[in-house]
This record gives sequence, structure tokens and C-alpha cells, in this order.
Amino acid sequence: MTHRCDALLVGAGIMGATLAKLLRQLDPDLQVVVLERLPALAAESSAAMNNAGTGHAANCELNYTPAAADGSVPIAKALAINGAFELSLQFWSALVESGQLQDPARFIRLVPHLSFVWGEAAVAYLQRRHRALAATPQFADMAWSTDPAELRAWMPLVMDGRALDQPMAATRVARGTDINFGALTRALLDGMDVRLGHQVRGLERGGAGWCVEARDGAGQSISFEAPFVFLGAGGGSLPLLQRSGIPEARVYGAFPVSGQWLVCRNPEVIAAHDAKVYGKAAVGAPPMSVPHLDTRWIDGQRALLFGPYAGFSTRFLKSGSLLDLGRSVKPYNLLPSLQAGAENFDLVRYLVGQVLQTPAQRLVSLRQFLPQARAEDWQLAVAGQRVQIIKQLQGRGCLQMGTEVVSSADGSLAALLGASPGASTAVEIMLEVLRRCWPERLASPAWAERLQRLIPAWGADLGRDPEQLAQWRRRSDQTLGLIRSEPK
Repeated sequence: MTHRCDALLVGAGIMGATLAKLLRQLDPDLQVVVLERLPALAAESSAAMNNAGTGHAANCELNYTPAAADGSVPIAKALAINGAFELSLQFWSALVESGQLQDPARFIRLVPHLSFVWGEAAVAYLQRRHRALAATPQFADMAWSTDPAELRAWMPLVMDGRALDQPMAATRVARGTDINFGALTRALLDGMDVRLGHQVRGLERGGAGWCVEARDGAGQSISFEAPFVFLGAGGGSLPLLQRSGIPEARVYGAFPVSGQWLVCRNPEVIAAHDAKVYGKAAVGAPPMSVPHLDTRWIDGQRALLFGPYAGFSTRFLKSGSLLDLGRSVKPYNLLPSLQAGAENFDLVRYLVGQVLQTPAQRLVSLRQFLPQARAEDWQLAVAGQRVQIIKQLQGRGCLQMGTEVVSSADGSLAALLGASPGASTAVEIMLEVLRRCWPERLASPAWAERLQRLIPAWGADLGRDPEQLAQWRRRSDQTLGLIRSEPK
């Protein structure tokens, strides 16, 4: 028996959940089916311990604003990421207002975002970054300080025991967030047709679109047919994309990166820190390895994590196979992959160094942020697995550090590859999928009207009308509970 639906989504993480919810909001009559290979929702990259939990708005992530050769700090990427996150906030707010998301504190909390650096060159860079960003409406509330007393008020644990014999500085955005993307995914998929324990085994064109063969937990083969398929399976998306046979898949290879956290087990230390403090990445480090000390809220409990420490595994998923990387290598991507490896030797050397780190070396890294850290208060935990894109550009393989939507020419299939900022910008990314694959429906008056009600800022320039931006933010903050009094 073949099950037919309007949209078949592979992967029950934040991306698939966001697309499923968007489709049903725009047309409640659509038959949307989500397939998930694991027996639980959001068990891979979207799980709370498998990602940073940062609502990525470019408030504190210095890798989004690298200095140019002339010393200037381009901010276009930061503005774009900040705008994308505002769309996510607006979508979630609309769902809370309509009663479809209950108790937003289950998945989002207000946690200030800080960037903290030390050393003369780093302080000068951070000041240039602050000046560029604070001149825009989106970052007008970003605070700057080099005053040790004020820095201590912002992040007492980070300043406790710190030598003051070198320049240091921080920026702070009070309207930062911590997000449990696992809890959010489960809430978005509540009431949806989700088939857990369904492993996709076959994917080919046929009938009115795509024929997909899956095997359920009992080992039974089940067929699905849909005019549209979305591959949002995290690291598992590339192998499925390759299996589809679409020519657009032939320009991609993959480079997996694993991660680890140090997790604090001392309640007194956890309670004394209330911020996400991001620093500068080591030379050659991938974006997901920017060091940060994070207040987290996981299942209603406050936590404190530091990291992530990068590593290398040939798996594409935490629950994947050691053969994943080898199986992804094809005649068309072998040479580009080797080129990307040769041109990113600093990254390879960095990952090798991370893999070989001892507990004492990890503690040294932690003490750069937390001078008084004690080894007995921290425990090592495995974070998520990410797969960076290797893309052929002008005949050469180039390592890409962001996310990328890949779609077939006829719009019948789309896949999401890559990593950060990922989950935080899921709404914008899934709207891009709809723009490519459902263009006529998206442009129809019915969908356009519904989308405007759901996400008022869609298509708008957030920097053009500061009053409108402030109004949109007040709505999101009030609806999602992101308001608290700031100390004088």
C-alpha cells in the first residue's frame, strides 16, 4: 500500500517542524507527513544538549563580523542574521497568541548576550564592531564597556579572580535569548502526522512526484508518494540528496565536525552566572567552535555550559555510522573534497589538536573565561554532530560554513545542508524553501495575507523604520515573556 500526501518531510528536527507548521498555517487542508528515523522527536541536532541554545541574532557572535583587511568591520551578515531571527520570534509569537504554542518559557528564556575580549588588538576590534553595529536601529541598544566594575556587574564569575593588567572589553545586549530547540520542535509538531522509527531506504522520481520507500521499527517496508519532498535530516540530508539523483546534488561534498561541552555540576556556580558570553575563535576553528560560557534552561532547569570543544568523527549523525563520510564520497566530489582539505589545513590541525586535548588542557581553556573554575565542578559531555558543506565553486572545492538550501529545478525536492546559525533562522530558511518550491502558492493572495499576519516583518527592511521595528519587538517580547527590569 502506498501512502499519498501533499508534502513529505524527512527529519523531525527544528527545520522539518518549522516547515510542517508553516505549511499547515498557510493551508490547513494540506496533508503533511513527517518521517523520523529515530524513536523520538528532535533527538539529533535539535536536542538541547546538542546545540548552543543561543537565539542567534548576531548580538555576540564575533565570527559573523570578521575584520576586513583594512581593519573595518563589515556588518551586513550580522544585520541579515538579526533580521532572520526577528522573523522566527514573530512566527513563534503568532503561534503563542493563537494558542498553538503553550507556555513559551518551556522553550525560550531571556538571557543577555555578551562579547568579551582581552588584549589591545582584540579590544580595538570589538570597539570598531560596536560602533558599526550600534549605529543601526537593530543594534542601537548594544552597550559597550571597558570598566572593570561594570564588567563585573555584567558577568561576575568571568571577572572573579581575573587579572586587570591587560585591556579588556565587552559588549552586551540585554535582549538576548536561550532557546531549547528540542522543546520547541516537539511543540511545533504536536498534532502533526509524524511517523517515528521510519528510516528512508529509497528515493526516486515516479508517479506525481517522488516515491519514497521507508522501513519502520518493525522492519516493514512502507511506501509514500508526494509531489514535494523536503530533506531536513541534519547530517543525514546529504546522503539522501545524493540518492535522489538530482543534478543539483553533484556539486556537494561534506566535512563532519563533532563537539563536546564542559557542563557545570555545582548549583552555586550555575546560579551566579546569567549570560551567554562569547569570545574570539582560535585560528582555523570552525564557527561552531567559538568559545562561549552559556546560561542554559533545559527542561525548566538552569544549567551552565562551556565550549564547544571540536572534534572529528566520520559519522554524519551522533546515531550514524562510521562509514557515513566514506559513503558520501563520489567520483564527482572526491577531488573538490581533497582540495578543500588542502586549503583548510589550519582547520584540520585545529581539529586534531582538539581531539588530542587532555582534561587539564580543556580546563585551561575554561579558565580563560572563568579564572576560578575548579575541575571537580565540571563534567565532559558529548554535543551534536555537524556536517559542513564542501561546494564546488569555479571548479574547486570550497568549505562553506553556513546553511544552504538545495532544490531541484522543478521545485519538487529541497534539502537543507550545513550548520550555524541554522535553528535560530529556521523560519527564514523554510520560507526560502517555499519561495523556491511553492512559488505560485506563496504569491497567491490567500497565502500572502496569512503570511503577513503570521510574520509582519517578512520582506521588510528592519533598519528603515525604527519605530515599526520597536513595535514588532514589543509584541514578540510581551508574547514570549522576554521582558524583565534591568538594574539601574
